[in-house]
Amino acid sequence: MPKDTHSTLPADAELVLPERVTVALVELAGAAREGLLALAVGTGLGVLGSLLDTDVERLVGPRGRHNPQRAAVRHGTQPGRVTLGGRRVRVDRPRVRSAEGTAELPLPTWQAFAGTELLDQLAVERMLAKLSTRRYHHGLEPVGSRAEQASSGTSRSAVSRRFVAATEHALAELLAADLSGLDLVALLIDGIRVAEHTCVVALGITLDGTKVPLALAEGATENATVVGDLLAGLRDRGLDTTRPLLVVLDGAKALRRAVTDVFDHPVIQRCQLHKLRNVTDRLPDAVASTVAKRMRAAYRNPDALVAQAELEALARELDRSHPGAAASLREGLAETLTVGRLGVPPTLARTLRSTNAIESMIEICRDHAVNVKRSRSGKSSRVRPPPPGRIISTRRPWLGSPRPSTARSPRSCW
Repeated sequence: MPKDTHSTLPADAELVLPERVTVALVELAGAAREGLLALAVGTGLGVLGSLLDTDVERLVGPRGRHNPQRAAVRHGTQPGRVTLGGRRVRVDRPRVRSAEGTAELPLPTWQAFAGTELLDQLAVERMLAKLSTRRYHHGLEPVGSRAEQASSGTSRSAVSRRFVAATEHALAELLAADLSGLDLVALLIDGIRVAEHTCVVALGITLDGTKVPLALAEGATENATVVGDLLAGLRDRGLDTTRPLLVVLDGAKALRRAVTDVFDHPVIQRCQLHKLRNVTDRLPDAVASTVAKRMRAAYRNPDALVAQAELEALARELDRSHPGAAASLREGLAETLTVGRLGVPPTLARTLRSTNAIESMIEICRDHAVNVKRSRSGKSSRVRPPPPGRIISTRRPWLGSPRPSTARSPRSCW
């Protein structure tokens, strides 16, 4: 028996519909008692059968009329499935073969309705709405008992396979997208945890404030090879690395070195929250809260020179009792105040002085992937969370300012 490949209708092919289709209403009496939607489904399946018969007649000719010049013949039926309401429903598919019997001819109507793209899309949408695979069938539309009994594709394993395949494909498209048309003013890079794996994420902010996920690589920001390949990949995909760009980083030295190697004129802003945590982690709890309060107050100061003087004074005080914390505070101190030196407006500066925008994006992924109980490989840690480009907020980082056009972008500040 020939394999039913469920091939889709080619983009340049035209689905020819008849002017009139007749449906026997007596066959829909049972569906009508189950509600309007079940009646509509029954009517739709009846129309599908009529469209398939029309395709066969167009290829073969009317039944019962011998035509010696015909190029195709009827070849019975074969069980097949079409997508209906988030499930696959069994439908008998008529078969047509060439008159020589050497090949089977496709039916345009079947190619249009037998594809699984819509099924994959519905599975992803329901999973993003936090509908677990166990309860997937509860979120489907009622299509009537007759269609329900002939349906498939709603088991936990089937839904999981479709979701993983769809998100893997979407993520691959995201990580291979052309970046030559992006007008970036800021690039944020940070390491995050996904399941049991550490990943490096790159997020871009365009001139109009749109946040665009750019890259994802398994590894830590302290790994020079990982971050170097990630940044080189951005350049190979068309990102302009020759013009000045604000780059917001954590405190990893390997990451900073890779940025200076790939970009010609990077303007580096060290994440203030990473700096604060690095310092307070070296202090006892009684002292850490006071030091954190003073560091936050200094970072909120609009005058970068005054802020740096306050932080250097704090480092001198810590020298006597906690030299390790003092050394951590001095390391890269000037780069934590880059945004302030550029004169970036306060509302925009709140976004650019840390890598929190990345954490916010990944938290959305973690929230939607809460039902994933086991991530048994690095590949699954990349695949199971929904693709960031699909659910990331595209809000503008300068919300709160009068208008985006009146708020200065980082580029205008250098």
